[in-house]
Amino acid sequence: MSTRSTDDTGPIPAVPHVPADELVHLPSVAGRAARVAVLVYRDPDTDSRVLKTAATLRDAGADVLIIGSTPRGSQRPAGHATGPDGLPIYRAPDLDPVRSFSTAARVWRRLRGRDPQTGELLAQPAPRHTTDAVVPQSLPVRVKALAADAYMRTYQVGRLSYYWLGAVREARRFAPDVVHANDGNTLAPAMLLKVLDGARIVYDSHELWLRRNVRQDRWFAPAVEALTERVGVAMSDGIITVSPSIVRWLQDTYRLRVAPTLVRNIPLREGAPPDPADGRLRELTGLGPDDRIVSYVGGITTGRGLEETVEALTLLPDHVHLVLLGFGSPEYVEGLVALAAQRGVGDRLHLAGQVPGPQVPQTLADADVAVVFVRPIVLSYLYSLPNKLFESIHAGLPIVAADLPDTAAVVREHGVGEVFDARTPAELAEAIRDVLADPAAFRAASRRAAERLDWRFEAHELTDLYARVLRGARRGR
Repeated sequence: MSTRSTDDTGPIPAVPHVPADELVHLPSVAGRAARVAVLVYRDPDTDSRVLKTAATLRDAGADVLIIGSTPRGSQRPAGHATGPDGLPIYRAPDLDPVRSFSTAARVWRRLRGRDPQTGELLAQPAPRHTTDAVVPQSLPVRVKALAADAYMRTYQVGRLSYYWLGAVREARRFAPDVVHANDGNTLAPAMLLKVLDGARIVYDSHELWLRRNVRQDRWFAPAVEALTERVGVAMSDGIITVSPSIVRWLQDTYRLRVAPTLVRNIPLREGAPPDPADGRLRELTGLGPDDRIVSYVGGITTGRGLEETVEALTLLPDHVHLVLLGFGSPEYVEGLVALAAQRGVGDRLHLAGQVPGPQVPQTLADADVAVVFVRPIVLSYLYSLPNKLFESIHAGLPIVAADLPDTAAVVREHGVGEVFDARTPAELAEAIRDVLADPAAFRAASRRAAERLDWRFEAHELTDLYARVLRGARRGR
C-alpha cells in the first residue's frame, strides 16, 4: 500500500469566482453596499461552502464578514484576519476553562488523573491481572466516568454559548443588514441580532440539522435544537439548503408557504473536464496504465462506505485498486488499512493524500470509476447530495453511487454511471464491474453533465434570493 500524509483538517480550499457580470448585483441599503455577516461555528478557512457563499455575495456587491470559531488546537489565532482570497474573517475566541475557571479546572484535572498544571496524563498503576473475562467497574470508576461525560457535555455547551456571545458582539460592530446563519447552531445569535438590530436572516441548512449523525444518548439537546430551528425558520427571511429532499422536509415540517431555495454544494467548474492523461492518481500511488483505479474523494471517516468498498475490492480482479484522495484521523485510517490487510487487499488500497479543492478534478482524471457512497445511517445522510459526486463528474469519471434519493437522481438524470443498492459489498462490486466493462459512454456523459453541474448556476439562485431579501430589508427601513 502506498501512503501519503493525512490530517484532520484538510487543505485550505481555494475560493471559486463567478464573474461579477454573471451575477445579480445586490441592491444597496441606504446608499451603501449591503452588509452580510456570515456565521459559522467552525474554522471558516476549511469550509468550502461558506467560502463560496461569502465570495459570491462579495462579488455580487455586498460587504461580507465571516464570523467563525477558533477550534481547539487550531494554529490560527482568534481575532480579525484575512482569509482565502482576501475574504475578511473574524475568529471568535474559544472558551478556555483553565484560564476562566482555573481552580475548578485544576481540581477536575486531578480527579481525572492528569497533572493539574499541564493537563498531561499521569502515570497509572498497572492493571491487576484477573481470570475473569469481564472486570466490573468499581463504583468510583463509574462515578468518575459519568462525571467526565457530564463535564464534557457542559463544556461543549459552554463553548457554543461563548461563540454566540463573541459572534453577536462582533456582528453588532459590523452592523449587518443580513445575517447568514450556517446550520442550526448559529441560529440563536442570528435571531438575537434580528431582535436587537433588525438584521434579516438567511438560514443555510448544510444538512438536515435535526436528523444529523450525533450521539444518540442525548435527551435535552434535541428538544432545544428542535425549538431553536422551528423559531429560527419562522424568523428567517430566506432559507436555503443543499438537496431537493431536504427542501421538501423543511417545507413540510415547518409548513412553509414558499419552499426553501435549493443551492447545491457544487464546485465551480474550471474549464472543460481534464484529459485523463493529465490525471495524477497513478503518479501519486505508483500504479501503472494496466491497473484499474476505483477512486474515492473526501473525508476518510466513518459513514462513507469505505469498509464496504474494501470488502468489495476482495471480489474484484487483482488489477483493480482503491485510491483514496482526502484526509482522515490517523486512528480511522490505520483501522481501514488494517482491515484491507486482513482481507488480503492491503497492497490494493492506496492513500493519495490531499490537494486543494480546484485541483481535485484534474488529480482524479486518470481514475477509471468513482465511488460515491454515504451510508444512510441517519436521515440527513439519506438525503445528502455530497460534494464528491460533483467533483468526480467534473473530473469526467463514470460514477458508481449508492441508491440515495438525491444522489441517484443526479446519476440517472445525467446518465453518468450506475446506482447500486448498498445492502452488501457484492452489489457494489457488481456495479463497479459493470462500469469497468464499458466506461466510455459514462465518461462522455460526465463530461456533458459537468457543463450543467456548476456553481455558477447555484450562485444565481443564491444572489436571486439575497436580492429579494435585501429589497424587503430596504423597504422595512
